Amino acid sequence: MTVVASNYARKENDLYQTEPWATEALLRHFPVGPGWVVWEPAAGNHLMADVIRETGAKVVTSDIETYDREHDHIIDFLNPRVTAQAYNAIYTNPPYGKGNRDAVKFARLALERCNGHVALLLTAKFDFGKTRVDLFRDNPRYVAKIALLDRIQWFPGDSSGTEDHAWYVWAPAPGPGIGNAKTLYDERNPVV
Repeated sequence: MTVVASNYARKENDLYQTEPWATEALLRHFPVGPGWVVWEPAAGNHLMADVIRETGAKVVTSDIETYDREHDHIIDFLNPRVTAQAYNAIYTNPPYGKGNRDAVKFARLALERCNGHVALLLTAKFDFGKTRVDLFRDNPRYVAKIALLDRIQWFPGDSSGTEDHAWYVWAPAPGPGIGNAKTLYDERNPVV
């Protein structure tokens, strides 16, 4: 994979809207439904939350600020004083920050704040590197990487995307253990 620098200016607060098909790909492998309470802590304009709500789950939204839609809470998830309630899952596309530093913090905090499922939409190479072994190799909750075979369109009119993405999924503790994590593949229009 070749990563190409984007010709677009970075969006404020890393507000990159997740196309519905990308959330649907996650839900095909890790479904939610009635009775579930899912926290979407980087809700943006609720594109992901809307897809999750269609399953019958309750979705609690929050973000660092309001964009086009109101959230249940205005909070900075990266603030260490934020506490979580009893959610079945955190499913989100977090801000990445420079060098993915914010995404790493986000992943660690999500795992601390939610004993249920955690699914984060991140770059496909996010699991590479020795500084993240606590999230993957050494984490018994880590169960799957869902590689998206189509690229997400972050900017209107840009059909190529600039990078590959994947969902990283952690299950409720205790998980299946090291060595049982799987890489799954999902595309927007699977061949039947």
